[in-house]
Amino acid sequence: MFPVPVVGFGLACCMTCLVGCGLLRQAVPEGPRDTTKSYHDDFGLNIEYPEIDAIDSESRTATVETVQPFSFEDPSELPSLEMTLQDAVRQALTNRPVLRRAGTTFNARLAPQSVVTKYDPGITSASAQGTEAALSAFDAQYRQQLNWSNNDTPRNSQQAFGQPSVVEANSSLFNGELSKTTATGASFALRHVVNYRRSNQGVGNGFDFRLFPSAFTGWLEAEWRQPLLQGAGTTYNRIAGPNSRVGQYNGVLIARINEDVSLAEFETGVIQVVADVEQAYWNLVTAYRLLDTTVKAREASLQTWQIQKARLDVGTGRADDEAQARSQYYQFDAQVKTALAGQSGLYESEQQLRYLVGLPATDGSLIKPTTEPMDAKVVFDWRSSLAQALQRRVEIRQQKMQVQRRELELVAAKMNYRPRLDFLGQYRYQGIGDHLVPGFYENIFDGNYQEWQAGIELTYPVGFRAAGSAVAHAKLNLKREHALLDQAEYQASHLLSNAARDVETRHELMETNYNRLQSDLNQVDVLRIRYEQGSDSINFLLQAQRQVVNSATDFYRSLSEYNLSIRNFHREKGSLLAYNQVQMLEGPWDQGAELSAHQVGRYLTPRTESGKVKLANPVDRSAFDPSEVQATLPVDEDTEDQSALEVEEVHVKDLSVDP
Repeated sequence: MFPVPVVGFGLACCMTCLVGCGLLRQAVPEGPRDTTKSYHDDFGLNIEYPEIDAIDSESRTATVETVQPFSFEDPSELPSLEMTLQDAVRQALTNRPVLRRAGTTFNARLAPQSVVTKYDPGITSASAQGTEAALSAFDAQYRQQLNWSNNDTPRNSQQAFGQPSVVEANSSLFNGELSKTTATGASFALRHVVNYRRSNQGVGNGFDFRLFPSAFTGWLEAEWRQPLLQGAGTTYNRIAGPNSRVGQYNGVLIARINEDVSLAEFETGVIQVVADVEQAYWNLVTAYRLLDTTVKAREASLQTWQIQKARLDVGTGRADDEAQARSQYYQFDAQVKTALAGQSGLYESEQQLRYLVGLPATDGSLIKPTTEPMDAKVVFDWRSSLAQALQRRVEIRQQKMQVQRRELELVAAKMNYRPRLDFLGQYRYQGIGDHLVPGFYENIFDGNYQEWQAGIELTYPVGFRAAGSAVAHAKLNLKREHALLDQAEYQASHLLSNAARDVETRHELMETNYNRLQSDLNQVDVLRIRYEQGSDSINFLLQAQRQVVNSATDFYRSLSEYNLSIRNFHREKGSLLAYNQVQMLEGPWDQGAELSAHQVGRYLTPRTESGKVKLANPVDRSAFDPSEVQATLPVDEDTEDQSALEVEEVHVKDLSVDP
């Protein structure tokens, strides 16, 4: 039973907690800060411009050097900048920190995290998912603790003059440890502990049995802990990492796959840039030819109008024919202006290519493509192309990396399906002394007081529910990645089939449009002669002139689409970089990187007797070069004439087109 005052005090505390807030609001009046506007109201939400250090770069130089854009200037009077397709691809990729995409000029502003840069693989390598972070789990660790304390504690014992006795003591503690985890899961530690204590206990009562008034005590010990079942072996520790929880995998092999996936994503960005550059290049070629076609049509319609106007002036022509000829002239004039400065016109197409290759939007010159489009028929060997697509496509290789990751995770998950059994061994040297040196350390190094301990520690999760769930999760993930790999290969075959059909179709359409153009040109020549002789109406000539423009437009566009279909086939086959002679290499190391490599142990002496070293299976057996020239893959082993299988066979059928 509690005394009555204690019970009353407890009830008072409870009532205060219940009504305390209300009493405080009634008792404390509002102060001046309750009605004064906060500093945050006027300044905290203001839009501010950050102050950063400007970095000189090629893109920034191109930005500030931009001049007023072209509108309707005559392209023939502007200085030209000749550029081949190879030059455009090279300039778009060489020393470009950001891989620009066509049609996404403001992509970096809207979604910066989705932009691919040359720093992305390095960022992954230097992040917590990289190899260095995984290797850091095996780094030696040094820990140290040094504390001082003073005690002045009164005790419930009487001293002279009715004062309580007091325990007075000064003490300090030093604890240092150097530990290291190995690839087999073993951990080694070397510890050193030093305690110092000086107190008044036992002094003054005549019963002081202490050897020293102040003493240094402690020990020096070595420890070895070796897992025997769960957590043991290089295979498990390379996959999951040391001391990892069940179901978590952060080992070196997983980190290697993370870096390979990042490189594959970067390669995907490079492929997209090359495809966009080629698209913009052929679009510009088409824009030049369409402008030339409409200009020639305008000149021809002007001559027709002038002839008809002269006939009308002398009284031999009709006013409706003159108005119709004049209308067609202005129609072609509008088409010229649209082809020059309109949407998808020459200047816009040229600026799109400028954006991709990193040139200023306008610098007073005009890019002039010098690579002629291919009009020869290209025939690809289907079986060889399909085999290369299933092997070289970056999406398929990336999915195979995911399958490999899940296979490794399943191996580690199965190794967790066993108890934790660790062997533990310790050996210790004890010491004591009134001085640190030579007393305490001399006592330790004499080895008079030695201790050791050995044993095993067992942790047995009854039922292995966590391990069983991890194994089931790993198996399902593996099945899922295999299913996605099958889908990726299945989709690749369909995409390659469509691309192969498109190459054949585009070439046939190009030939048809070429023949149509030649027929329309012949028709215009015949109708012009008959019109000038007065034997035919002007309507037939005007209609024929419009047909020539339409035929030329369709032909030049089909010529560009045929070249793009060849690009698409190489892209679906996984050989677009090799087709455009693009190689991806790591840049040279600077002095700081070489010094860092020495510090982290990159340069190690190779083992001479490699046959005696047992190593786990490597993540990959050889480097993949996307620009490597593709060799012909045999259809099957029974093929008699392997020389008949060619990667691509070109049948030249020159159309002799001079735009």
